[in-house]
Amino acid sequence: MRRPELPTLAFLLLAAGLEAQQTPPREAGTFRAPDLVELIVLEPTLRLDIRYATANNFVGRPVYPEARAFLQRPAAAALIRVHRALKAKGYGLLIFDGYRPWTITKLFWDVVPPGGREFVADPAKGSKHNRGCAVDLSLFDRATGLEVPMPSAYDEMSERAYPPYAGGPAAARAARDVLRAAMEAEDFSVEPNEWWHFNYVDWPAYPILDVPFSAIHTQAASDTP
Repeated sequence: MRRPELPTLAFLLLAAGLEAQQTPPREAGTFRAPDLVELIVLEPTLRLDIRYATANNFVGRPVYPEARAFLQRPAAAALIRVHRALKAKGYGLLIFDGYRPWTITKLFWDVVPPGGREFVADPAKGSKHNRGCAVDLSLFDRATGLEVPMPSAYDEMSERAYPPYAGGPAAARAARDVLRAAMEAEDFSVEPNEWWHFNYVDWPAYPILDVPFSAIHTQAASDTP
């Protein structure tokens, strides 16, 4: 069987005799059947900024073939409730990423130096993104359509990304806290070191997936939860 092409760091590990894991971890237990749904189809007023489908990300090149975002159906339903609730405050949700195939998690781990790996998931354990129960997002201003300033940029690997970071403009911190409160009201919890990353409460119920976007059935608008 032909060995798949590996990123440079993984190749160096192989050369050093340290073979890297090339397949998702095997998990024991019983899981729910995956039911990934496309967010923008269920709620067209969400905004997408799928950085991993562009070169505007920390890898420096596109890693997704399509600018699409998916979540497991219960997580998607909760997210849409957040988006609709925020309308009263003049905000909407700007989606950076949702379900992420395991292969991409592996790529991120390989390209990030060890000192920065607190900001990427260990592929040996898998990511909540791989389960379709994590979402990276921010706020947009419904009046202007513009992204709302936050204490750090998305995917910034610095202390400014921490949810309790106390520096920077007060308005940016306030917007970050509005987002967190709205997400927590619908059973999401923030990642300890990334203000933009939220995990849905049911994430342990779903398996780690490595399904490409092209293989995910697109739900009809009538399937809105």
